[in-house]
Amino acid sequence: MFNSIVVGTDGSDTAARAVELAAELAGTQTGATLHIVSVSKPLSAATVGMSGLAPASPAVIDAELKDDALRDLQALLERAAVGARTRVAAVETYARLGNPSDVLCELAEQVGADLIVVGNRGMRGGRRFLGSVPNNVSHHAPCSVLIAQTA
Repeated sequence: MFNSIVVGTDGSDTAARAVELAAELAGTQTGATLHIVSVSKPLSAATVGMSGLAPASPAVIDAELKDDALRDLQALLERAAVGARTRVAAVETYARLGNPSDVLCELAEQVGADLIVVGNRGMRGGRRFLGSVPNNVSHHAPCSVLIAQTA
């Protein structure tokens, strides 16, 4: 039923629970693939206040910041994938820059996902009206969405 599952992680305990649930679900499906993605908002020299401090051009600083962010995301993804691989054989990881909910939905479309799993963190109180990741994904996903109880 769910042969291609996308799940996001930011390295938090609640995200780890969502990854664990997604891996458990993927493990029940013969031939399923689990796609784990971690997203960081893009940084630039201007946004971190480095444009006047370094002798390098802002473009060079921006490229270094992007490389550092992607390297950090990849390390986080490798840790998440280790646990997931105990439950499902096919695990793919993706380190991306952008808006987390947009990236989750775009990746789900790119890989032909049947399901996106997100944790419920941010779904309580006023935040749910301000565009939390689970709320945005639930409204814009190209496939089914499972909002896992992770809090």
